[in-house]
Amino acid sequence: MLNINKFISDSITNRKDSFFSADLEKFHEELSGSIRNKSVLVIGGAGTIGSSYIRSVLKYRPSKLYVVDISENSLTELTRDLRSTSGGYVPDDYKTYPVNYNDDVFYRMLGKEGPFDIVANFSAHKHVRSEKDHYSITALLENNVIRAEKLMRVLAKNPPEHFFCVSTDKAANPVNIMGASKKMMEEMIMAYAGSFPVTTARFANVAFSNGSLLDGFIQRMMKRQPFSVPTDVKRYFVSPDESGQICMMACMLGQTGEIFFPKLEEHQLTSFKDITEAFVKSIGMEVLPFDSEQAAREYAAKMPEDTKFWPVFYFTSDTSGEKSFEEFFTEGEALDLDTFHSLGVIRNAPRRSTADVHRMISDLENVLLLPEVKKADIVKVMQKFLPNFHHIETGKSLDQKM
Repeated sequence: MLNINKFISDSITNRKDSFFSADLEKFHEELSGSIRNKSVLVIGGAGTIGSSYIRSVLKYRPSKLYVVDISENSLTELTRDLRSTSGGYVPDDYKTYPVNYNDDVFYRMLGKEGPFDIVANFSAHKHVRSEKDHYSITALLENNVIRAEKLMRVLAKNPPEHFFCVSTDKAANPVNIMGASKKMMEEMIMAYAGSFPVTTARFANVAFSNGSLLDGFIQRMMKRQPFSVPTDVKRYFVSPDESGQICMMACMLGQTGEIFFPKLEEHQLTSFKDITEAFVKSIGMEVLPFDSEQAAREYAAKMPEDTKFWPVFYFTSDTSGEKSFEEFFTEGEALDLDTFHSLGVIRNAPRRSTADVHRMISDLENVLLLPEVKKADIVKVMQKFLPNFHHIETGKSLDQKM
């Protein structure tokens, strides 16, 4: 049986222990004091990072945990997983709600069951593929920016002790709309940093996260379909557990207005091609490379049950918004690289006024409502708020690929 956690450790992150184990040990008492017997609300908590955050937080025994996510099935699996884990802890006051955090019923729940001591928002459109046209871009911006700002306004009336909202490495010098939306989110939440403690984190790819290329390997294998892999892309990776630990530490240990990131170095970049070859080897097979999707599909459709070769279509990345490298901070950002062993902190994140944020939200809403709106129109409005947003447009989307 394939052990995904072991594969991640052996072939992707190349570390047996958590990258953040030294920081977790050093700040154990502070984390415990911030979480024990506290009430916690996690929005988007059934996804890979949100659920990993929950598992990290539960080790410090909060008294109350409410989880909101639009996926009822994923909430069910989260609960089954938490209840089935040996030695795990789930508070008596534990509830899951399959609702959108923009729905009226969410705010009724928040008003009645809150205020919460700790609030973390993981609800996000996270894929570069989400910018194929103005419909998908509208949904992305509404979720990542507009609805997130409404949540901040409501929370400001009954402030939590800690608030965290997940970001992405792609927010640093963004070249795609998803990354730019997260940069806008960062600056939006910082406008509320004077009202209650606000932090965020940029981090690397989460290995085998839901919907990721690597997670797709498992689905393709179960369905006896070919893999499709870029040959020219290298990325930084953290494990699912590490992703939750980053967010927990940023949420509980950060000072308001700070952005956290992992102190990964260039030699820790890993190519998707190398991961693919290691994965195929781990299931007892060898890669059979193809240079066309059709040929790979045809081979997969007729390959024998006892095959020792797995078809892989290799291609060069050419879709809109693809960045050739990853970065966690940009020139001019003040870095603290000393407080934590494996985490860096951006101390001087821009703090816009709430008036600036409201104008930005208004401009976004106005352009999104235009009957003949085009992607370029939306990008232009975003660049008004983010002058360093240099969008890469190729006219191609990941929906056009296997």
